[in-house]
Amino acid sequence: MDKYVCMVCNYVYDPEKGDPENGVTPGTPFEQLPDDWVCPECGADKSNFEKQ
Repeated sequence: MDKYVCMVCNYVYDPEKGDPENGVTPGTPFEQLPDDWVCPECGADKSNFEKQ
């Protein structure tokens, strides 16, 4: 699964880790994140992420 990086703060979304603090279980691909998911570091929306 591909990692995605936030172009605002450089946070890396790693699908193997997910984002458990925000309800995203490990193993969740970036494409399957909810539309209202935002970067846990800076609050940027999904459109600010690019495939690493």
